[in-house]
Amino acid sequence: MTASGTRDVADADALRQLEAMLEDSAAQPAHLRPTAFWQQASERIVTELRAHGFALFRRLPSALDYFVPTYGAPGNSLDCALVDALLAVTASQVPEGSKAWHTVKAALDGQAWALSDYRVLLAGDRPEQSPDLSAISESMTGAPLEQVVFDGRRFSRTMLNYLHGLVFFKQVAGDAPLRTVLEVGGGFGTLGEILLQSGSETAYIDVDIPPTAAVAAFYLGQLAGARVRGYLETRYAQPLPVPAERAQMVLCPWQLPRLEGRVDLFWNFISFQEMEPEVVAFYLAEARRLESRFVLLRNLREGKQVRTSANAVGVDTPTLGSDYDRWLPDYDLVATNVHPFGYRTVDGFHSELRLYARR
Repeated sequence: MTASGTRDVADADALRQLEAMLEDSAAQPAHLRPTAFWQQASERIVTELRAHGFALFRRLPSALDYFVPTYGAPGNSLDCALVDALLAVTASQVPEGSKAWHTVKAALDGQAWALSDYRVLLAGDRPEQSPDLSAISESMTGAPLEQVVFDGRRFSRTMLNYLHGLVFFKQVAGDAPLRTVLEVGGGFGTLGEILLQSGSETAYIDVDIPPTAAVAAFYLGQLAGARVRGYLETRYAQPLPVPAERAQMVLCPWQLPRLEGRVDLFWNFISFQEMEPEVVAFYLAEARRLESRFVLLRNLREGKQVRTSANAVGVDTPTLGSDYDRWLPDYDLVATNVHPFGYRTVDGFHSELRLYARR
């Protein structure tokens, strides 16, 4: 079979997984389905995946709006037409290709921002500690609209975000062994890709709502050496033991209570802030049930914006750091960080990393 034929089969399999997830999701209680922030987003993403398939998912407009962030447009809040217009104005004032022109271009297309994130990775990492991040280079699966290349390695904004989180963890937790990592809201599977490429023996579990769970299963399934158990394989399995070393599993939220075993690290990056508090409390109760040694979160310190009649994008009740402290009574908050591993937005909001350790 040709490479194109293989991709077509993978795309068809991913669509079947998605339809099965959506069928089962409809029968679940509210806390296991997309919450207010994600309901409309999910409908848009599903529509585009059905129309265009999974092979180009990283350039679909809905994906770029919700779970495939970019350094340049649209992730920097500029659109391509505005960037082109600003570059044209710059070229009218200074020679195109000059140092001044490149300075403006790097600011507008996100290259300057990406380079600063890469420098944080190089300065902060401790290569002698596992997982080894020194050779990580992102796959081109999903036809990414944007990838930056430094020292011959490919990165997206998503991957550098995740690498910052791992470097923060390594600095605080030291060489703590990670045999099993459980992530809630794994986007398109970047953390699983990093762990697989690192050469560690870590097993990875991604728990997410459809449609992103189907996207992650597709993405991970295209990686060399991956051993992914997707939804059609686990749909009716009971119980669900944590996967073996170097294996990957993608589950939907209603399957999480059937997961058995212990995990070393429970991870959520950004998506808890988009959920209602009772949903976040459910997931953290599962982290405690699975006796996770560490919990690593990235959350807006000020909380996600509240949705209104004029702006439906938001939450009904923001989740704050004090909520996590309350929901993790048998954990200690051992470190928080905005700079350099988190992010402060241009309008002053703090995307904060929070690391908890089980007592």
